[in-house]
Amino acid sequence: MWTIQSLLFIFCISLRCLTSAVGMIHVTGYVGREVNISCSYDQSYVSHEKFLCKNDCGNSDILITTSQASKTKYSIYDDTSARIFTTTIFDLQYTDAGKYWCGVTKTGTDIYTEVKLKLVQDSCCDTVTKVQSYEGHSESVSCRYESQYQNSLKYICRGNRPSTCLQQALITSDTKQNARFRLDDDKVSGTFTVTINSLTRNDSGSYLCGVHRNSDLDVFSPFELEVEEWCCVKSTKINGTAGHPLTLQCPYPPQHWDNRKFLCKGDHRNNCSDMVTSQSRFTLQDDAASSSFIVRITKLEAADGGTYWCGSDSQWRVGNYTKIELSVFLQHTRKIPDAALYVVYTVPPVLLLMCLLVTVYKNRSSRVNEADDTMIRNTPKEKNIEEVMGAAESGIYKNQEVVMTYVQQKVCKDGGGDEGVYEIMTTIATEDIYCNENFHKANRR
Repeated sequence: MWTIQSLLFIFCISLRCLTSAVGMIHVTGYVGREVNISCSYDQSYVSHEKFLCKNDCGNSDILITTSQASKTKYSIYDDTSARIFTTTIFDLQYTDAGKYWCGVTKTGTDIYTEVKLKLVQDSCCDTVTKVQSYEGHSESVSCRYESQYQNSLKYICRGNRPSTCLQQALITSDTKQNARFRLDDDKVSGTFTVTINSLTRNDSGSYLCGVHRNSDLDVFSPFELEVEEWCCVKSTKINGTAGHPLTLQCPYPPQHWDNRKFLCKGDHRNNCSDMVTSQSRFTLQDDAASSSFIVRITKLEAADGGTYWCGSDSQWRVGNYTKIELSVFLQHTRKIPDAALYVVYTVPPVLLLMCLLVTVYKNRSSRVNEADDTMIRNTPKEKNIEEVMGAAESGIYKNQEVVMTYVQQKVCKDGGGDEGVYEIMTTIATEDIYCNENFHKANRR
């Protein structure tokens, strides 16, 4: 049998559920982040205690109250002037999703408002728009939104984390301009456009276009920006002589026949001076038939050397300009080739070394030749003396005086210094060849 208290409890729960179904609050949070649940109340309950509970809101289901202020996972703040109290749940996990109740204590039955918490991954999105540009250029990206968000805050941020995008926004529709970033909102077409000027390689990466919603998660549309290195498709090197004229030729796309043509000088295209408008020595002539124009320099100067840029596209799109490296040489000067410098500095030492080797070789050869000559000279002398002496012994020369006179003449003619002759003489003396008295007499006379 039902008691009065049981009936009252069932009635209160039913009433709460009915009231909550009418005023349910939908909240979505990101896994790993925090979420705020804000609930309003009437002026008459400003001083009453507020709380957040879960499930059936029994004593064990009370998560936090305004008298507790904060816990590890929860915190609560009561803004009495706005009559809104806000509960924050930290480090959200999928198990935190579900039904909650905002409560206000009062005499009798407390006031409850149902809250439905949904959790999603902190990432975005399945479809990504690819945008490609070049360093130094400007790039505009358009982001669409639904008509009900015409007056909502629009913004853009780097990265792919929706939970922190608004806090880290590069620019918003409130500021419109921030350094290199500009935001223009076209509410009629439902599109806001973000323009990034003076792009660098560091601007490459992921971006999110965001539309702020007070009652739910913000709406995002992602894009991927790739900034490639700025380069020159056409590049050429030209040499000229100071004091002489020079002609430069610059091609351009046929569709640029009516564009303004230019030639500027500078190390970088973003910082170069228009030479045709600033120098009377430079004149430009367009030849639309050949899709090119020429620039004539009447009299080159040494200071004219450097980097030039010629083109027909003020936006400097890749392929619509030419880079020219001009080198100016003085008259009657000629650059010595590297090969010639190699010969000048390498050949003399090699020649010196070769001369030294030849000199050493000649000295050694001379000594060897002298020794050979000495041996050659000695060999005939001994041979001749042996022939004479042999003839004497064999009786060919019967007159011993003739033999002796010949030997003596040979000794005197050769300087008397050969040891071989002295040995022969000693041998002859020993064998009594000189026993002829007439010979001795002739010597004494």
